[in-house]
Amino acid sequence: MKTHVRALVVGGGAVGTSIAYHLAKAGWDTMLLERDELTSGSTWHAAGLLPYFNMGYATSHIHDYSIRFYKTLEEETGLNPGFSVVGNLRMAQTQARMDEYELYASLAETVGIPHEWLTPADIADRYPLVRTDDLVGAILHPTDGYINPADVTMAMARGARQHGATIERRWQVDGYHWTGEHWDVTATRMVERGGNLVASDEQVTIHAEHVVTATGNHAQRTAQLLGIKTPAIVVEHQYIVTEPDPALVEWRKSNPQHPVLRDADAKWYVREERGGWILGPYEQNAPARFPFGVPDSFRADLFPLDLERIEQEYMSFIHRIPSSENAGLKDDFNGPICYTPDGNPLVGPAPGLRNMWLAEGFSFGITAAGGTGHYLAQMMTSGEAEIDMASLDPRRFGKWMTTEYAMRKNEEAYDHVYVLHHPDEERPACRPLKTAPCYDRMKARGAQFGCVNGWERPNYFGPLDAPDSFDHDSRSFRRGAWWGHAVTEAKAIREGVGMIDATAFTKHMLRGPGAAAFLDWFTTNKLPKVGRINLTYALTEAGTTRTEYTIVRLAEDTFYLVSAGAWQAYDSDFLAKAVNDKVNDFGPMWLDDCTGAHGVFALAGPRARDVLRDLIVAPDPTFALSNKGFPWLSARRIELGMVPVNAIRVAYTGELGWELHHPMEMQNHLFDRLMAAGEAHGLTLVGARAQNWLRQEKSYRAFGTELGRDATPLEAGLDRFVDLSKDFHGKAAMEETGIRSKCVTLLIDGPDDADPWGREALYAGDDRVGRLTSGGYSVAFGRSIGMGYVRPDLAVPGTPLQVRMQRALWEAEVTEDSPYDPTNARIRADG
Repeated sequence: MKTHVRALVVGGGAVGTSIAYHLAKAGWDTMLLERDELTSGSTWHAAGLLPYFNMGYATSHIHDYSIRFYKTLEEETGLNPGFSVVGNLRMAQTQARMDEYELYASLAETVGIPHEWLTPADIADRYPLVRTDDLVGAILHPTDGYINPADVTMAMARGARQHGATIERRWQVDGYHWTGEHWDVTATRMVERGGNLVASDEQVTIHAEHVVTATGNHAQRTAQLLGIKTPAIVVEHQYIVTEPDPALVEWRKSNPQHPVLRDADAKWYVREERGGWILGPYEQNAPARFPFGVPDSFRADLFPLDLERIEQEYMSFIHRIPSSENAGLKDDFNGPICYTPDGNPLVGPAPGLRNMWLAEGFSFGITAAGGTGHYLAQMMTSGEAEIDMASLDPRRFGKWMTTEYAMRKNEEAYDHVYVLHHPDEERPACRPLKTAPCYDRMKARGAQFGCVNGWERPNYFGPLDAPDSFDHDSRSFRRGAWWGHAVTEAKAIREGVGMIDATAFTKHMLRGPGAAAFLDWFTTNKLPKVGRINLTYALTEAGTTRTEYTIVRLAEDTFYLVSAGAWQAYDSDFLAKAVNDKVNDFGPMWLDDCTGAHGVFALAGPRARDVLRDLIVAPDPTFALSNKGFPWLSARRIELGMVPVNAIRVAYTGELGWELHHPMEMQNHLFDRLMAAGEAHGLTLVGARAQNWLRQEKSYRAFGTELGRDATPLEAGLDRFVDLSKDFHGKAAMEETGIRSKCVTLLIDGPDDADPWGREALYAGDDRVGRLTSGGYSVAFGRSIGMGYVRPDLAVPGTPLQVRMQRALWEAEVTEDSPYDPTNARIRADG
């Protein structure tokens, strides 16, 4: 057995074997350890479906790669993975469901995923066993289907061996130790005794430069060994297999297999199985299991059945395929499937650890296995994947995440597999959890909250007498009932003054003799002078955008860094590791994540100065807030009432404004004083949705949409924030990458009842030329607006393009950057 490898993969299911395959193919010396037999986790009882459908850009790429990759395995390895390319028919009982499919389809076009549209008549003609009288339509993916999970895993394992990987079965990892240069991994030989798998006295230590854990149901045990917290906890999933259906048997005598059938509104999938059917429901009240780890006695085992729990789904299956009522039950399964709170897997670096990579929490592991291996191998071997994998990063869940939270949210994620995935959806489980002190005050004023990194943040302010169901009932793939409230809020900032709760911002303090030199190397822009701020970017090794920071220089050696609220742990881990790496090069530094210590109110609009002038405690309030006393892009310590405030003259909405960073414990006092002072000036509370529209009118890029690990700052059009006269991390790679696409802002003449969401395909004539990354409505122009990436030759103001919305192409025009107030006259306004 080898004891020195470059990469050690722990876990021999579909995900682990794919990672071993792709690392070995990339030329890395790779070994895989499996505690039992390959496929003995969730892989063995998986139904093997390969659905394309996913509302995430990265996940869609992963699924697409898997489906294409699996079709090549037999030729490469000689093993048939059992891929039945029968297609996938996803039916809709309502127009809202069709709206969902249409939004998905536009996203699918950006990835190049083929699809077709079917009417109820089309379905009835092609598949007469399916009842269609209560359907609106369907989307068909003709190139996917289902696969044998064990066979595809064995094919990838053989391929891994052919590329030089070693696979060892019956070895359980019992310890991980980082030496500062590599991992010492302790593994114990497992043996059969009385039908159980138990540890023997034989142990070995493996020295690995990199470790990847793909331990599936055992993710909790893995996390405990690594000293980290993970939300990956299994949830029960039942499916049943019927006896042959006589009508299906007769149909198959002269017809091919049905596609995999999905009635999303009934919450189930169905596929053929030897003349019968496999029914897989996603019912309510499926419980999470094994929150502290899988028992040693649990191997390729199943849970007791609870068929009453899926009775409703079973009856709807008979309704949709009436002949199935004549087929008895042949077999049934209730097995563990690992979930995460948002349903996406955990793929990427482990928080706080070096050269430790996670590939855990796969609820659709067979579909995702191939692509995960491909893109994770790119991250490990090249420094970054060709697509932005941030949405799957394990650090998207912060240290505040607990076992109870993970269990309840995982159960919700399971239950929501077939719930309508509105872009404006906010899921209710485990809320509210993290609240700013003014939460109750905002709620009393009609705040309808979204959840960002656990924080409750107002999305918009609805009617004061709105029922509890108002936000849920407002959701739509078009302009929901919340839309008019967001319009009012956006106009308030453009025409008067509004206030946004931005407490969820991620905030770090970096100080020490080495801080300035470190940040000069770590970020792309010049550092600000004391009392000034700048916008800057930290890059990946590949030269793409890793994080956006607003840096406030409080002293020569003290810096206050503000970044996106949704990415606190993600940014904190990245920043802390970089500081630790460079402290010997640049000098002593101390980093503090102070997110929870400071609340933030963003006050913006033409009358923002008037509100502050009535509240600021200063010898000359007018001078204190003037351009001379408080210039644009500067920071001042001021007093508002009795509250000491670190005020920053900047506004993400593109109006005259200030961010008011204040002690969290004084937030309610400050809120009350601002609301009282603002009453005379028409101060309006504003939510995140209006802010999102306003920042697009200024072409302000947002991290996680326009900014990510798949585009450089130069491709994002942020040249003015990149100082090419200095050396900084990622500079050479950024320059070598060049300009593959460019970020643009578009004004769109879309449908009267809908705006883009930022997932849509862009066309020039018949050619797909890019995609939107953000979308919404512009109150300044009275049209839909969006931002996205196109071919560089098309990133010219005035270029006509089209946007795919609701299956139609709508006219759009590339505008100049910052189409609203391009000279920033309103931001710089004096007074």
